[in-house]
Amino acid sequence: MSTLVFVYGTLKRGGENHEWIENQRFVAEARTLPVYRMFDLGGYPGMVRAADGLAIQGEMWQVDGPGLVRLDVLEDVEGGEYRRVEVELEGEFADQGAQAYIYLPSVEGRRDVGECW
Repeated sequence: MSTLVFVYGTLKRGGENHEWIENQRFVAEARTLPVYRMFDLGGYPGMVRAADGLAIQGEMWQVDGPGLVRLDVLEDVEGGEYRRVEVELEGEFADQGAQAYIYLPSVEGRRDVGECW
C-alpha cells in the first residue's frame, strides 16, 4: 500500500535530499490551500499552519510503506521535529488524503521564505 506525500523542500526533484525519495513515484506538481507558511530552518524549510497562510508549492509523490519509514527518520518524527499529517491541497489532490511533514518547534525569529523553496 502507498500514501500520497506532498513534499515542499529538499526532497523535491533536484533538492539535496531527493535521494531519500527518488525510488518512489513522482505524481505531479501540487499546491496547498493558502493556510500554511514556510520558514528557513538553516538549509531546509519547515512548513507550519498559519492564519495568514500562503499556497505552498511542492510535489506530490506516491510513497510505499518502507519509503514512509525512511522519510519519518529523515524528518525526525520520533524526535519531535516534524509530524506527518493530512495536508490541505488545491485542485485534483484536494480530497485524496495526502500527507505532508509539518514542522513542530517554534518558528519565531526564522525567515519566512514565501511560497516556494
